Amino acid sequence: MKENRKKGLSVIFEDEHYLVIDKPSGVASLDEHVFSTPSVLRLLKDRYPGAQLCHRLDKETSGCLLASKHTEAYRHAAILFEKRLVDKTYIAICNGTSNFSKQIIDLPLQISGKRVKVSHRYGKAAQTILNTIEQFKHFSVVECKPLSGRTHQIRVHLAEQNNPIVNDILYGGEAPLLSKIKRHFHLSKNEEHESPIIERIALHASGLSFTSIDGKQISVQCTLSKDLEAFLKILRKYDVIS
Repeated sequence: MKENRKKGLSVIFEDEHYLVIDKPSGVASLDEHVFSTPSVLRLLKDRYPGAQLCHRLDKETSGCLLASKHTEAYRHAAILFEKRLVDKTYIAICNGTSNFSKQIIDLPLQISGKRVKVSHRYGKAAQTILNTIEQFKHFSVVECKPLSGRTHQIRVHLAEQNNPIVNDILYGGEAPLLSKIKRHFHLSKNEEHESPIIERIALHASGLSFTSIDGKQISVQCTLSKDLEAFLKILRKYDVIS
């Protein structure tokens, strides 16, 4: 199905039961407070009054977000997520080099205030499969497949491998600076301080697949967002492994 836009949202899949939104970074899945910028759900309900989000993405995360059009479809999706029958794939650009090869990270997670931490005593089971797909001198691109759906799961699991996601300050990620990777870097005349190459957490929900309420197999891919593609273009130019 061709991509179309509904009230500022990019809809990359639609049938009588479900929608898949290519969520932009900086837009919350749900309303954060009364006077907040319109969330994905609020924008959807302007066009589809019965729409419900079947899962959530963090505000800074871009990519595939599944919504249902009616109650029966929502219930079906909720059961699939609960039984871990939705296959989700994320792409993360991480600080540091890595060499993951279908590595399963099995670390239980516990919410602790605004953070999530590993807790073997109190945490809930959480597993993520990591696979490095591109390496640079100071960064790496990692495909992440969460087998469970805990809050901040991918972010914490990568941080525990000493590969926090770029700009994920909460879990040790650092802002990427061009001066760190480009020789003979100089600020422009109008700049007093260097700005990061990218200013949001470098995480993208690149795909999802599941069996629909009518038995059809749905598989959707979200191309990498423009800001992450621009970041990778810079890394491929200045941070290559010699």
